[in-house]
Amino acid sequence: MSPVTHFLIGWVTSNCGQSSIRERTVITLAGIAPDIDGLGVVVDFLTHDEKLTLWSKYHHVLAHNLAFACLFAGACFLLAKQRLKTALLALLSFHLHLLCDLIGSRGPDGYQWPVPYFFPFSKTWEITWQGQWQLNAWPNFLITFSALALTFYLAWKRGFSPLEMVSARANEELIKNLRQRFSHSRG
Repeated sequence: MSPVTHFLIGWVTSNCGQSSIRERTVITLAGIAPDIDGLGVVVDFLTHDEKLTLWSKYHHVLAHNLAFACLFAGACFLLAKQRLKTALLALLSFHLHLLCDLIGSRGPDGYQWPVPYFFPFSKTWEITWQGQWQLNAWPNFLITFSALALTFYLAWKRGFSPLEMVSARANEELIKNLRQRFSHSRG
């Protein structure tokens, strides 16, 4: 699925219960962290070297696994005040990313992205699903729009949005505008 979708799902996950901005940020980042292994596409694109295939070799390999999930959750544990809760929500956010990739990341050529869950300890067991739909299939759009709607609802209800991670002022303006626009339905 799209990194935007993963980000929104991570943000929604970070809103489970009470947490600080730092905790919401790391939980949200856990939802997009597996795609760090896709950054090879930038190198591949910039070099135009057909022998250099970092993206096709390593995307969905290096960071789409349990070892990286535990490493990232450990970092979240160290950065949080509510350590166990944050680490567990980070693991959930991370695994929701893997689940979304498992169900909706088939390429236009029909290639299914397997999830090498036990890499680097075992290369023999990769998770796939025969029903995996294409990246541009309608269920992915439905999931993205649902996560976006839920993000706006949570921002309106709770008073903070993903913008808080980059700008307190932008976050305040968004919340103010959402509440002004939808104040008649607020309870």
